Amino acid sequence: MTAVLTTAQRLRMKHNFSILSASLTAALFILAPVPDFSQVASPAQPSPALTWDQVKARFEAANPALQAAALGVEEMKATEITAFLRPNPTVGLSSDGLQIAPHSAPGQGTHWQPLTGTQLVPSIAYLHERERKRELRLQSAKEGTQIAGSQHEDLERNLLFDLRAQFVQTLEAKAVLELARADLAYYDNIIKISRDRFRAGDIAQIDLDRIELFRVQYEAEIQTAIVNLRTAKIQLLQLLNERTPVEQFDVTGVFDFTDDLKPLEEFRQMALDARPDLRAALESIVQAQTNHKLAVANGSADPTFSTWYSYNPAFNNPYGKDTLGASVSVPLRIFDRNQGEKKRTQLDIGRNEQLTEATRAQVFSDVDSAYTLVASNIALLKPYKAQYKAQALRVRDTVTYSYQRGSASLMDFLNAQSDYRAVQLAYAQLVGSYLTAAGQLNLAVGREVIQ
Repeated sequence: MTAVLTTAQRLRMKHNFSILSASLTAALFILAPVPDFSQVASPAQPSPALTWDQVKARFEAANPALQAAALGVEEMKATEITAFLRPNPTVGLSSDGLQIAPHSAPGQGTHWQPLTGTQLVPSIAYLHERERKRELRLQSAKEGTQIAGSQHEDLERNLLFDLRAQFVQTLEAKAVLELARADLAYYDNIIKISRDRFRAGDIAQIDLDRIELFRVQYEAEIQTAIVNLRTAKIQLLQLLNERTPVEQFDVTGVFDFTDDLKPLEEFRQMALDARPDLRAALESIVQAQTNHKLAVANGSADPTFSTWYSYNPAFNNPYGKDTLGASVSVPLRIFDRNQGEKKRTQLDIGRNEQLTEATRAQVFSDVDSAYTLVASNIALLKPYKAQYKAQALRVRDTVTYSYQRGSASLMDFLNAQSDYRAVQLAYAQLVGSYLTAAGQLNLAVGREVIQ
């Protein structure tokens, strides 16, 4: 017998099944493990952009070449200890009175007692240095430490120039990238307007194609700027001796120029006062003079004082059991009077004086060349900032406005775009050249005179 379900029964069963399905789904959701979203790794956040002072501080604290030079200065300080040491005294022990052959005397027989008359004689000797040899050695070592310190500062001066040049290159790459992106955004708006005009029948398909194809140049400029920026950051990280991912590393600073330039003579005088390589050359003259004095002192004779004790009667005193002897020995400086070292150190004074003059001339040359370069960049940048940038913008906007209304040709429009980009890019490159030249002037002077 087959049961036939009515329509009401079917609807009731369908409703009950829906309720059961919903209950099972809710139970499975409750029993399912809750995912731990705290374990999901969040993307690495970029570090705050570093200013020039922060980059400089990190460089001075972590650059291996600079740290190695600092250790070299500490090594020179250690030689000061060695230079001022006194000669060590000499302790000796001698033996005398050992009988090496039997002795025969008439009526007394033969006697051989080898150790009976043996005497052990302890002695001590000390070399006394005259003519202030120790003091002159210490003075020469201290002057060597001063030279090493000046050379360390000179190394830091050159490395800071490389660091600043790389910092400026990074800022320039950022500026060029921002310029390229702004140009692309502006041009995309032109493309949108051109498509609207094409749909309205204002321009032909070939003109729209040419406008869209011109976008490739903007895309290529952006990719080139990205590569240049990444390369500049990598080189800057190498100088900082950091392993920070390039994507998380950034720098910031004023990318502009100032036309406030002091007279050349002021920079020359500041360089004479601050250049560490010139200071090291002057210190080398002083050390050479000290070394000559030391060479003259080393040509003098140093006496050696000795004393000893013996437990045997003195030759002139038959009752003396405990005896003390003393001696003084002085070398006769007949042939070797340190003549060669005296002559060499005397010549070394003149050699260092000539090297100092060469360094001073190099200082003037460096300052004059860097000053001329900075002044030239300022002369080029002034008309760009006062006139050319605004003119290029005005020409681009005017030609674009005219082209959109059919008053200018497509070639005029594209040329105006190219001219604007060329002027903006040239200005950014000139600012980078100015900042690099300013760093070169800082290098020539020996300290930061242009921020």
